[in-house]
Order: sequence, then C-alpha cells, then structure tokens
Amino acid sequence: MIDAQVLQRIDHQLSTSNALIPVGISNRHVHLSHDDVEALFGKGYQLTPFKPLRQPGQFAAKETITVVGPKGSLQHVRVLGPQRPASQLEISRADCFVLGIKAPIRESGALENAGSALLIGPAGHVELRSQVICAWRHIHMSPQDASRLNVCNGQQVKVRTQGKRSLLFDAVIVRVNENFVLECHLDTEEANAAGLNNGEMVSLVH
Repeated sequence: MIDAQVLQRIDHQLSTSNALIPVGISNRHVHLSHDDVEALFGKGYQLTPFKPLRQPGQFAAKETITVVGPKGSLQHVRVLGPQRPASQLEISRADCFVLGIKAPIRESGALENAGSALLIGPAGHVELRSQVICAWRHIHMSPQDASRLNVCNGQQVKVRTQGKRSLLFDAVIVRVNENFVLECHLDTEEANAAGLNNGEMVSLVH
C-alpha cells in the first residue's frame, strides 16, 4: 500500500524517465466474493475502504480475517476490494510453511489444483478449496505503456532492481489493460531479497 507522497514521487520519476517502473510490494491478502464477504462479516455487509491502491478502483479494506491451515494460522490478513466473482487468497512461500499447505506460484485467477485453507471472520467461516496461490511476479501497464516499452500482454520479461542488493528478476509477466497503471508487483520475499521498498524503481531489461 503506497501513500500519497510516494505516489507523487513515482509520477515525477515516470515523467522524467521512460525506463523505470515503480514497485508495489504485495503482502499476504485475500480477495473475496460477495457471498464470502457476507459469510465472514454478515448479511448485507459492505467492505470499508481503508487505503487506495495504485491500480484504479482497488483498495485495501479495513477488514481483516484469520487464515487457518493444517499446521498453523495467520491473523489479521488484509482484505482487498472491491469484491470479485471468486475468492482468492495470495500468500508467500513462508506462509505456506506456517499454514502447512501447498500453494503453487500462479497468475491471478489460475486456480486449478491450487491450495486450500479456512478463512475465519467475525460472523462465520469460509472454506477455500483450490483458491490459494503464491502470486507470480508481474507488471501492470496500459496499452500506451506497453507500446512505449515495446512489450505485449502475456509476455515474460526481466526486470533489474537497483541498490546494494541489486537483483535480476526473470519471468516477470506483462499484464496490459486500459484500466491499469504502470506498476511491478513483487511479493514480500522477493522485495526483501532485493532490499526494495514500496515505490522504488526497477528497470525493464530487453
């Protein structure tokens, strides 16, 4: 989640460079369907926006849930809005060990043979069956960004980080949509390995 000052700095840097892509670090979170929101928080419940995300219309909600697996649990897992057609939990590899589940590294929505877990909210619980993944690193961008960067939707590219722990990330998937804003999504483990913070820049390697 990126605050307003960081967003302003990102926009300034993007206006002065064609090669840099801002980073959004994804901690564990869950996307919920309408039915699952009601099961967890009560009939007719609406998610409460807490902080806007960089992608238009997306927000971190005030609501959190507990995730339970065969070996352990994760508390205060943030819900992201708005609601989606199907629920999806995104966690890290380390979280998999804590929970005792196997969650494959997948693109969002690719849930065949994904992991399973139990979600607990203040009003009830929901069992996720084949709905838990570790998110594949990816870049959101508009068609205009894709043209400028000479890439296409679904393409796998490399990005290089900066700083003392500079790394080259391979197999970063490009996602192109009119509603997307330029942003490279990495999970917390990837960001920590490269010493990255929210809003810092990576460069596309052709």
